[in-house]
Amino acid sequence: MSRPRILVLGGRDAARQPAISRSNETSFKLGWHLSQLSEAATRHDAEILFADYESLRGHIAASNDQANHLSTGQAGHATAWCYRGDGETAGEVSLSQFDAILTRTMPAGSLEQVTFRLAVLHDLVSAKTGPRVINSPRGLELAIDKFATLTLARRLELPTPRTQVVQSRTAAMEAFEQLGGDVVVKPIFGGEGRGVMRLRDTELAWTVFSTLTQMDAVCYLQEFVGPGGVDLRVLIVGDHAHAVRRTSENDFRTNVRGGGQSTRVELLPKWESASRLLCRDMGLTFAAVDWIESATGELQLIEVNGIPGWKGAQKVVPVRIADQIIEELVKQS
Repeated sequence: MSRPRILVLGGRDAARQPAISRSNETSFKLGWHLSQLSEAATRHDAEILFADYESLRGHIAASNDQANHLSTGQAGHATAWCYRGDGETAGEVSLSQFDAILTRTMPAGSLEQVTFRLAVLHDLVSAKTGPRVINSPRGLELAIDKFATLTLARRLELPTPRTQVVQSRTAAMEAFEQLGGDVVVKPIFGGEGRGVMRLRDTELAWTVFSTLTQMDAVCYLQEFVGPGGVDLRVLIVGDHAHAVRRTSENDFRTNVRGGGQSTRVELLPKWESASRLLCRDMGLTFAAVDWIESATGELQLIEVNGIPGWKGAQKVVPVRIADQIIEELVKQS
């Protein structure tokens, strides 16, 4: 029986570790998350390769290109290649040659670049006989959009804070007042607490909304749910799940990168059930579901991360999370 082949697509810090180009092989250095996956793959006797989204190349053959159909085994579908960058023999490899593909952080790009990268993933999923893609492109598209995530959650009757998304400064000021004059403003795309601020001052709100509209950004306002500085993250890894409470003494945001601390807590059935319901509907196999805890103990959904980090959780969870990720990738390969 052949070893399972896994491709990890994306996930490197492009600012510090340039993508390998065909004309210039750059040394490949794994960060913490990719190193964890590499070590876990070795423990599970799986072959793992790494590639950057920027290296994707697509090809649509003529309908009578029998040679292409035979080489890819995907008649009627486009084919795609990536330029592997695993520090060993560099070169192009077909995505159809893998048993599973794990999608990690996609770097910024133009609308055309991002659309093409997602189109490649959509084609792999629609091919049926191709590699498993975790997470699905549909799931990634929903999870990266905070408004889309919350609208789906409300259809599933999951509790969320009151939220308004508007496109003008005047509408933003009206929403600010309607939400009680104490709101959290955040980018509709993004994570790790970047660009998130709490507004309680009318003049500051006016300035912030003016800046956002001048940048052609939407204004995403959410009522502040006290006490702040505490939330609950449910990490879903296939059949596994972990609950971590994140706290911050100095900020209402709890992101580990910003100084938040993680504590493992008992995963209550109702937390897991609600988190899995949302992930199933979104098409996510590996995700972090973030809930805010109010002063009364009620949970309300804040967002879902379809490309979650697990460094903070790993410090308090006694099992190797990377092993659970690899197990999920290879179990049906």
